[in-house]
Amino acid sequence: MLSTRILTLSQKELLLNSGIGFVEYDALHISLMDFEIPDSTEHVIVTSKNGAKSFVNAFKAKSNSSLKGKIQFYCVGEKTQRFIEDSGFMVKAMSTSASELADLIVSKYNTNRFLFISGNWRRDDIPEQLSKNNIRYDEIKGYETSFKVKSFNTTFDGYLFYSPSGIRSFLEANTLSDSPLFCIGETTAQEAKKHSENIIVANKPTVENVLVQVVKKLSFRT
Repeated sequence: MLSTRILTLSQKELLLNSGIGFVEYDALHISLMDFEIPDSTEHVIVTSKNGAKSFVNAFKAKSNSSLKGKIQFYCVGEKTQRFIEDSGFMVKAMSTSASELADLIVSKYNTNRFLFISGNWRRDDIPEQLSKNNIRYDEIKGYETSFKVKSFNTTFDGYLFYSPSGIRSFLEANTLSDSPLFCIGETTAQEAKKHSENIIVANKPTVENVLVQVVKKLSFRT
């Protein structure tokens, strides 16, 4: 197996305990940006843990810590929610995808003014839905993603992808075989479908569930 993200020890054990060998590397490099958080900020949208990290880092640089209790987050993903809450902030709403989060904001929170923390390769789901429905928001680029290109001179029995950009980074110096592509969610799977028909999508958008699908597919193969 090839994982396009470095796994944690517990994640590695999920594979090793099932007799599955793997190679791992980070296909992407994330750089957090410095930016000023407007004093009027109360409602923050982040679609990844990187967005949440960038906001928390910027917030630590502010002298007015009394704002912390007023800020509510609207985020994508359970791990992003956990990071936000562990950082002492409140999560008002969480969804499993940016499009679902946009729909939720439009239906339930459309009178708020939002600060959207985005990356340089962000999708259009959030800004398009907010603009279309006349929901007020400001956007700040909180982090930048770039490729970490690495060439592999072997064919793997499966490839683990966690984002569309991770797929594009891998393909900068490699080609895909007929082996299955394990994808963390539908957005990643849509990119994968451009290159293969052998795609398996995690039941939940977590790294652990991607690994569960790998174990189901490969551990009992003869």
